[in-house]
Amino acid sequence: MKITIIYDNTSFRKDLQFDWGFSALIKVDEKKILFDTGAKGDLLLSNMQKLKIDPKEIRDVFISHAHWDHTGGLSSFLNINDNAQLWIPPSFEGVKNTNRVIEVGAPTKLYDGIYSTGELEKIEQSLCVETKKGIVVIVGCSHPKMEHILQTASQFGRVYGIIGGLHGTKPDSLRGLDLICPTHCTRYKSEIKHLYPKQYIEGGAGKIIDIN
Repeated sequence: MKITIIYDNTSFRKDLQFDWGFSALIKVDEKKILFDTGAKGDLLLSNMQKLKIDPKEIRDVFISHAHWDHTGGLSSFLNINDNAQLWIPPSFEGVKNTNRVIEVGAPTKLYDGIYSTGELEKIEQSLCVETKKGIVVIVGCSHPKMEHILQTASQFGRVYGIIGGLHGTKPDSLRGLDLICPTHCTRYKSEIKHLYPKQYIEGGAGKIIDIN
């Protein structure tokens, strides 16, 4: 499993732009899943080009929630690749440029070893990927309570780590995880880094995380 952060509030690589929003490419074996699309389509596509990510090779787009900073680049992406299949929470309406839309309201298996928590607390779903080390959860903003996200994800296996926006997540709720990469809207990033120095991984556009 390889995760490449495409869009984030900070930049890991100097040649990539940063902006308020989040997007990442999740590669599991031969599957490529675009997780969220950031706020601006031109920035998303520019960073993808510099990262040598071909939008036409992506067959699945996973939208965590309907907020603009996670969906703003979707139309631009679909203008290039209108064959992609979208996995969306029921609260996200008005998808254009594609008829391949699947609403995910409850915990669901997308593919072997790849799952969704389903839309939690009527706002957001998270992606769960099975690895040899355990389940890695990719989150957009973590608007639902972290305990709710992790409890739901645990039905797919032991949760190993979490990557993505952690919003107002209290650091104590992350106890027991082996990998923590807070990005985007994380309010308590410095506290998380201080409390979990060995588990902490810095994010930013261009950051690549390999989990074998």
